[in-house]
Amino acid sequence: MSDIKFGTDGWRGRIADDYTFTNVRRCAQGFARYMQSLGSSGFSVVIGHDKRFQSEDFAATAAEVLAAHGIKVWLTNGATPTPVIAFSVPARGALGAINITASHNPPYDNGFKVRGSTGGAIDPAGLKQIEALIPAAADVKTLAYDKALSQGLIEKFDPAPDYLANLARLIDVTPIRTAGLKIVVDTMWGNGAGWLTNILGGDRTEIIEIHNTRNPIFPEMARPEPIPPNVNVGLQKTLEVGANCCCITDGDADRCGFGDERGRFVDQLRVYALLALYLLEVRGERGAIVKTLSTTSMLNQLGQLYHVPVYETGVGFKYVAPKMTETDAMIGGEESGGYAFRGNVPERDGILANLFLLDFMVKTGKSPSQLIDLLFSKVGPHYYDRIDTRCTPEERDTVRIRLNTVMPPSVAGLRVTSKDATDGYKFTLEDGGWLLIRLSGTEPIVRVYTETTREDLVQAILQDGLKTAGL
Repeated sequence: MSDIKFGTDGWRGRIADDYTFTNVRRCAQGFARYMQSLGSSGFSVVIGHDKRFQSEDFAATAAEVLAAHGIKVWLTNGATPTPVIAFSVPARGALGAINITASHNPPYDNGFKVRGSTGGAIDPAGLKQIEALIPAAADVKTLAYDKALSQGLIEKFDPAPDYLANLARLIDVTPIRTAGLKIVVDTMWGNGAGWLTNILGGDRTEIIEIHNTRNPIFPEMARPEPIPPNVNVGLQKTLEVGANCCCITDGDADRCGFGDERGRFVDQLRVYALLALYLLEVRGERGAIVKTLSTTSMLNQLGQLYHVPVYETGVGFKYVAPKMTETDAMIGGEESGGYAFRGNVPERDGILANLFLLDFMVKTGKSPSQLIDLLFSKVGPHYYDRIDTRCTPEERDTVRIRLNTVMPPSVAGLRVTSKDATDGYKFTLEDGGWLLIRLSGTEPIVRVYTETTREDLVQAILQDGLKTAGL
């Protein structure tokens, strides 16, 4: 068995500790062998990367390994948003993709994501196969970059035109460009820099973009994760300039964050419900909604109101993407701010999600806070928060053993009506809300989440969750 494990969204490690060129080569060979095991011949693979330390060099290293296995590599010509890399897979007729990114992780990490032929995440069984095919360092085959380039086994390309052409089929941005909005865009030093500005600029709407250069230490934030306090500078900028909203993309631009006209963060569960409401109400779309068990129950209520099915999966797009493909879902998403849409690839797209939110504002003439009022008029108020607690491997094991047996009768005075251990430990509460305690699949963290109809009980539920986990 390999010492490299693929978690919720690929493999991540600390640069120069376990995330080394040697281990990237090993992962690339495991992926190459997996691709070859699918029975195809003459296929190609897309490789892209983010703006973290030496990401472009890690991407070139992975390309050398695939080239040594006779696999044609389409290598992006620069740092590229994850949704654009994903769309390049079907656009280039490729069989899969490697993406060198640690997404929202701290600056000392990097990562190795893999994608299948749809551009979406590979399912858990496929990830296990890749892990099993990762060799020892001495067994890796490579072909020098310049030689692979000259032989046509590596070809650099611009992925933007194909993605932008599909984006134009999904949304007409002209009403947003001409609306005269003032929009703060926080790209969190990441791959989203320039994208919303280029798509929406040049007319009456004004774009003010911040954190839009390469800086792999991510100043003014702990990490490029689109939640407070990392987004506080962008939210403050929204107030300072009197903007209509703040659009945020994370380090690799697959996740969406959003701030309202008052500089207040709109949490990811509300954003997901707003996106579903936009598709159902404004665009008149119908189709399945796919959600992870850690995201909002408001989607279940919208499903009932609009007569569309709602499917719940484990946490991570390795579960969401296959379910979206299976059900031809209208939308799929997760609590972390990642949302995918029908007509696109089954991959999170922070660029498109922000565009849809802006279109919701323009089509209804409502501010973000008024859109939340509209949502709550249909499903009632819902309140959410999360606490992350770092832990050692030994502490993780202790938490897991404890949660396998514990069943609290109540949490913060609310009766517990059921327990679901599908992915983590989810306790349903009598008000229709829930408490979830989950061990992260990508970091040494225990996450405690809640969504409830009782704003006054949010923190009490989280604290009881920590006690339930023994933390």
